[in-house]
Amino acid sequence: MGSASHTEDETLAASFKFGTSFVDASKRQTPLRTFLFGYKLARTLAPLLHSTLFDGISVPWTYKVHETQDASEFLPALKQSDIVGCAVTMPFKVKMMGEVDDVTDEGRVIGAINTVFLRKARDDSTRYIGTNTDCVGVREAFQQNYPDIVQRAQGKSAMVVGAGGACRASIYALSEWLGASTIYLVNRLDDEIESIIESLKESGFTGQLVHVKSIEQAAALETPVLVVGTVPDFPPQSPGEILAREISNHFLNRPEKGCILEMCYFPRPRTEFFELGINAGWAMIYGTEAMIWQGVAQQILWSELPIQNFKLTEAKEAIAKALLAS
Repeated sequence: MGSASHTEDETLAASFKFGTSFVDASKRQTPLRTFLFGYKLARTLAPLLHSTLFDGISVPWTYKVHETQDASEFLPALKQSDIVGCAVTMPFKVKMMGEVDDVTDEGRVIGAINTVFLRKARDDSTRYIGTNTDCVGVREAFQQNYPDIVQRAQGKSAMVVGAGGACRASIYALSEWLGASTIYLVNRLDDEIESIIESLKESGFTGQLVHVKSIEQAAALETPVLVVGTVPDFPPQSPGEILAREISNHFLNRPEKGCILEMCYFPRPRTEFFELGINAGWAMIYGTEAMIWQGVAQQILWSELPIQNFKLTEAKEAIAKALLAS
């Protein structure tokens, strides 16, 4: 169980144990490139987010989409001389862990990377380091919006609904940084949760995880203070989906209320689960917050600039406007 004091600047400081600075003032004035490596990227808001953030820190860098199903294109794209880092998305987040020179603790425990940043080795060669900033996005979404509830969450239970890509990153953030003593896992399919618990343990995760499979089991557990929803915005239909929703509602409708981060924000940030939380009296956070903060963490690692240099209001406005337009 970690403390809630970890900051974006500590993420930058920790990155230098993998090598010395790669970026100097002259590189920040040179047109360099970053890119997103993945497949089915038509809807991604990442290029808009990153171009807005680059404008805010006044660096002439670009962020482009590299859409492919061919993993062999990754290293040639990454090792171009004008590249300062990249983002990795589905279906490559697990596979690319084996392609980089080293992986941070959070990437290793979560079992997936979404970011590669560059540092210099002692012989001045370039080292390519994989990390996971999705967990930073979860942490900052809670801390920046409801620091008082985060304080109240110390040593208490938390809950993650769903077993998708964001599940492991959410578990890591809740346990390592947000002080959760126990994390309840609720999902439509039991075997998905069992496999997540097993792989986290294998990678050295020591937090307490409880797979909640029934209303009766939920009734005997304390109310979670922090909740992360990681499922797509579809009405529950299968028996497993209906039961998972009923278990979630059981906790949400109790008199004690906490805070919910709804990771799904497409096609609309106000999902059905978001509405359930609002109506039950919980403090709610849109998934765009986590998306923006994980992107800011990427930029900090690439640019090596501190958090105070970034214009977050402009980034939030750009994303909100794009979602309204879609």
